[in-house]
Amino acid sequence: MEDRSSAVQLHRCEGNVLVRSSAPSDAYTVAQYFRDNREFLEPWEPKREPGFFQVDTWANKLLKLEELHRLGLAYYCLVFDADTKEMKGTVSFSNLVRFPFHSCNLGYSLAQDAQGQGYMRRALSMAIPYMFEFQNMHRIAASYMPHNKRSEAVLQHMGFEREGFAKDYLLINGQWEDHILTALHNPNWKES
Repeated sequence: MEDRSSAVQLHRCEGNVLVRSSAPSDAYTVAQYFRDNREFLEPWEPKREPGFFQVDTWANKLLKLEELHRLGLAYYCLVFDADTKEMKGTVSFSNLVRFPFHSCNLGYSLAQDAQGQGYMRRALSMAIPYMFEFQNMHRIAASYMPHNKRSEAVLQHMGFEREGFAKDYLLINGQWEDHILTALHNPNWKES
């Protein structure tokens, strides 16, 4: 396993899956990923304005995300097929809170052509240890819509435990959607 991670960036590769922190130079790649998967991701994400799919929007957004990486407040990562160099998904850790909570939220998306091939499981198996080991998170929270069985299966496989049900939790594609709340705890957490 290639691991060039640091306290500021995630960069791990295992087999044909590479997960790394985004950079401003990824604007074209990220915009293209979301354009290519626009219809497929639409039922699972917030409603997107046309500008969301433009390269200049992503260039600005990735500059801000790079600053959040540097400050340790959020991590927006890209998932690639290491052989073809094609972007297959995203993994994000947001709302990082340090003492006394030591927690963050997990979000992710996966390309339509990557479904059912284990990309997200492998990506999360590299990204979650980074958040536990380098960022010293005690708890990672994730939620999914009850009818999203693929997301449920991924989270269960990663060891996330159900903690509750939230009615009308997130505005997804213009509709308030219920979500199942889950979390994963760091069994090796130590006060730094």
